[in-house]
Amino acid sequence: MTSRVVRGVVLTVLGAFFLLPLVAMADFSTRGGLSGGRDLSAWRGIASDPVLVDGIVTSLELAVLTSLLMLVLLLPTMVWVRLRVPALRRTVEFLCLLPLIIPAVVLVVGIASLYSWVTYLLGDSALTLVFVYVVLVLPYAYRALDAGLDAMDLRTLSEAARSLGAGWWTILLRVVLPGARTAVLSACLLTVALVLGEFTLASLLNFPTLQVAIALAGKRDAALSIAVSLAALLLAFALLLALSVLGRRRTARSVAPVALTSGGPA
Repeated sequence: MTSRVVRGVVLTVLGAFFLLPLVAMADFSTRGGLSGGRDLSAWRGIASDPVLVDGIVTSLELAVLTSLLMLVLLLPTMVWVRLRVPALRRTVEFLCLLPLIIPAVVLVVGIASLYSWVTYLLGDSALTLVFVYVVLVLPYAYRALDAGLDAMDLRTLSEAARSLGAGWWTILLRVVLPGARTAVLSACLLTVALVLGEFTLASLLNFPTLQVAIALAGKRDAALSIAVSLAALLLAFALLLALSVLGRRRTARSVAPVALTSGGPA
């Protein structure tokens, strides 16, 4: 009974801690001004503001491209290191976690001169930020994928697949990806959250992403910037909920065959 009370108190305090700011944001973004009442003009203004629309579209494109490039670079590398050169596992982990100890401002100073060549070769599109965002998301994506791969008997599964004639890409796509699907979704969710919330690099490199657009909107319409920020948070929560549902379905499907084959309790 005592543990239930403590758990209820902790959950209530945490719920209030996270929900009260969201309620305050919703309240501020729907105020009717001097006339009183409620007004949804700030929320309707999201779709009619070209700067915000461009920032939202750019950040969503960056989120998709960063997630794909992160998976293409990181997942095959981690699988190959585990199967072929396990001695390099700590080195790869150190390199992936290195961006955590380097401040974003320092990264901008080092990358700014490099981006002059990127702009010359690929143009001045904001989508070129995908290369920087992949570096920033490496520590979080690595931890998520590492936990998923640790839960698999990767060597046994890969050897069984190779004994049946499967090639490297077949093992990766039909053995590793299904087994580590929850970890891949977690890494993608972390990537999307980082891209949608990143401001420092985009601002200092003068790229019009969502957070830069919100900062500009806040200078002329505070309610509009709060409405967009709340919408971005709700999108992240929706993605987290979708990940949780997919993970539960995955667990239920994996447990059901075991229950059927075991024949239940004797």
